Amino acid sequence: MVQINLPKKSEIKKGHYYKDKTGSKNIRKVNIYRWDPATGGNPRIDTYEVDMDNCPSKVLDLLNKIKNEIDPSIAYRRSCAHGVCGSCAMNMDGKNGLACTKPHSEIKGDINIYPLPHLKVLKDLIGDLSTLYKQYESVQPWLKTTKKISDTEHLQSKNDRSKLDGLYECIMCACCSTSCPSYWWNGDKYLGPAVLLQAYRWIIDSRDEERQARLKKVADELKLYRCHTILNCTSACPKGLNPAKAIAEIKKMLATANI
Repeated sequence: MVQINLPKKSEIKKGHYYKDKTGSKNIRKVNIYRWDPATGGNPRIDTYEVDMDNCPSKVLDLLNKIKNEIDPSIAYRRSCAHGVCGSCAMNMDGKNGLACTKPHSEIKGDINIYPLPHLKVLKDLIGDLSTLYKQYESVQPWLKTTKKISDTEHLQSKNDRSKLDGLYECIMCACCSTSCPSYWWNGDKYLGPAVLLQAYRWIIDSRDEERQARLKKVADELKLYRCHTILNCTSACPKGLNPAKAIAEIKKMLATANI
C-alpha cells in the first residue's frame, strides 16, 4: 500500500486562540488560515471569538472587524466591497466565493476561512494569481479588427450584443478555476474555466475578425480538453455565470470548424 505524506512544513498546526474581551453573549468562533513566508514556519489555524452584535452582515465585514479590533497582522485582499472587483475571493465554509457578498449568517457553526484552493499562498488568505493572469493574457482579451479607428462607436446588432450576456460580467476572481479539479492537476497547461470563458467572450463577439485564429489558439488537448464538465466552476461563480457552458460552446464550434 502506497502512503503519501505531506512535507512537514505544509502540515497545518493549531494556532493562536483569541478570546472575546467584550463580554458579549453573541459570540461566534472564526477559524482563519494563517501563514507568513517571513517566519518560515508551518501554516496554522488561528481562532477568534467575535462579538456578532456589532458586526455587519458579510464575511468581509467580519474579517475587517478582526483586523481592526483583534489582530492587525492578518492579510487578505479587498477593495470595492460590492462584488465587482473580485479581490476578496476566498474559501468560506468549504466553498469559494466573495467575502463581500457572502452573509456570515448563512454559515452554520464555526466560520472557517481559507485561501482559494490550488493557488500558491503568498500570505494568509492571499493567493498568487500570476499564472492565471498570464493565461488570461495568452487569449488576447481585446478586440482585434482591421477597421480604422473612428470617432464613432463600433456598433453591433442587439442580437449579437445579447450573445455576450453571461460572459462580459466575469470579474476574474478565480473562484471557478480554483474550484476545478482539472485545473488543480493541470493548472500549468489547462487554461481553466475563467480564462476559457473569457476566450469565448471574444470568439463570439461579432465585431472581432480573428475568430478562426482564436479557436485555433485554444484547440489543444491540454488547454481546452482537460475540461470534463464537472460543473464545480458554475456552482462556484459568485456572479451566477456558467463557464462550463462557454467551454462546451467552444468545443461545439471546434467540432464544426475547418481548423
